[in-house]
Amino acid sequence: MKKDIEILVKNSGVIKLQFFNDEPDGNLVIAESMKSVPFDIKRVYFINNLHRFRSVRGKHAHKKLEQYIFCVNGSFKIKLDDGTNKQEIVMNDPYIGIRLGPKLWHEMTSFSKDCVILVLASDYFDEADYFRNYEDFIKSINN
Repeated sequence: MKKDIEILVKNSGVIKLQFFNDEPDGNLVIAESMKSVPFDIKRVYFINNLHRFRSVRGKHAHKKLEQYIFCVNGSFKIKLDDGTNKQEIVMNDPYIGIRLGPKLWHEMTSFSKDCVILVLASDYFDEADYFRNYEDFIKSINN
């Protein structure tokens, strides 16, 4: 059994999705709006073909958006930064998601060749909701 993830940063948390072992035909994993996911899911996206081990994804925070990020295949590391506390988590369990709440800087690195990342978002894409510059993010925390 895997060790539970302890979250040290603000605006984050852990979610464990329900799954059904349907051996020998695999597992069925379920995420439901306002049940297992505590918001109305308005956007779903995934990231794959991460062939470069040195790739860095994310490198931003959001002003209002809330998301849950999952590694549905393979593994990667996610670095979380709330402006005061920093934490790095290895993502390698397809049933465990990490909450990326508002004003939480995040970066993803160390992707396995078979890595597939799934994200459930509380709103539609809006470029105005992004902090893409770390200094601007830190200023927003201190205001």
